[in-house]
Amino acid sequence: MSQRFTDANELLDHLLDRHESGVASPFAYLDYAGFASVRAVDACMKDLRRAEEAGAVRLKQGKGTRRDQVAHVRLESADALYRHRHRAPIASVARGAHARIVGGLSLHPDLAEAAADIASTWAHAKRWNGFAPDDADKVRDVFLLVQAILDERHAGIDYRTFSRRASGDSKTLERFERSVVGLLARFRNLAPGATPREALRTLGLEKFAPPLLISGHINLEGADLSRSMPLYLGIPPKEADRLRFRRMPAYLLTIENYASFNRHILEADQAGTGVTIFVGGYPSLATQSALRILVSKLPESVPLFHWSDIDVAGTWIFLTIEKAMGRKLKPHLMSPALAERFGRPRNGKSDIRDCPPDSGIAALVEYLARENGKTVEQEELDPKLPFAPTETSTVAN
Repeated sequence: MSQRFTDANELLDHLLDRHESGVASPFAYLDYAGFASVRAVDACMKDLRRAEEAGAVRLKQGKGTRRDQVAHVRLESADALYRHRHRAPIASVARGAHARIVGGLSLHPDLAEAAADIASTWAHAKRWNGFAPDDADKVRDVFLLVQAILDERHAGIDYRTFSRRASGDSKTLERFERSVVGLLARFRNLAPGATPREALRTLGLEKFAPPLLISGHINLEGADLSRSMPLYLGIPPKEADRLRFRRMPAYLLTIENYASFNRHILEADQAGTGVTIFVGGYPSLATQSALRILVSKLPESVPLFHWSDIDVAGTWIFLTIEKAMGRKLKPHLMSPALAERFGRPRNGKSDIRDCPPDSGIAALVEYLARENGKTVEQEELDPKLPFAPTETSTVAN
């Protein structure tokens, strides 16, 4: 049902809104049943006649028994109606908002292009991430934060300190983190399916780094922790340099899922022949740094493995850890054969960018990109040592 009006100015602004959204020759109706009195009808008609005299609109009279009423009001000249309503065209408003966003800023070229795209969106009377041109100052804060991240000014400082230094307010990032991540995704290969907070954590922006959980025969600066530690040790990631391997592990395995991490320790490697590390889902930048340090203490002869869900997010986590370690990483219980045997049809697109062809996960990335690719949650597979062929795994009870 068409929108109807009892206020002339609201009707005229509606015509301009429709014009700015791309509607050719928009028109609107009066709500005769909604008027409070005959006097209200007369006042509305007086205002509409003035707009018609200004060349802005045309009033179409009804027929038959309704010939004394206006059937509809059609836009005649947008320029004339802008003048009549003392309203700036949306294209002009968008240009002004764009100037408020970028004024005085030295932006990355791609970020400057993004600002122009936002102005174009506004010029078509559409919102960007829920923001209208009147929100240009808020969008400027988003750009300040994104530019600071692209400049690596977030490195080594906490979430709120970064927000304060980049925008002048310690809570700005928290308020706009979804928009910040959405804009960053144009320039960075961010974690697919991650929440904005998880995505920022992988870049090093977090309030508190989660502990690094590690199991195996390890020392902490000479103290043997493996004998008193029932399952695993939790340390701040920045303390990774204090860890020592009491004996050379048969392997190092990182695991995405907490339940699978515990099951691997309890069921697959009770003797602690390897070192097993829980990376906490999408690994934070602090966790990535800790992994790099730990791997540097191992000879090339110790194989490195990672176990995640067989899905797009799992392959992204694998690639992130592989890059952080700086060494060849092998997938554990992550293969196209396992997906075909135990998987379900995937939902949505599979879009992993920047996967090197020599990556240990390249074959799975290629498989998941197929239209008929399947996914498997790692909890569905029983844990096993990363030596036997992964395709012989059994489904968890």
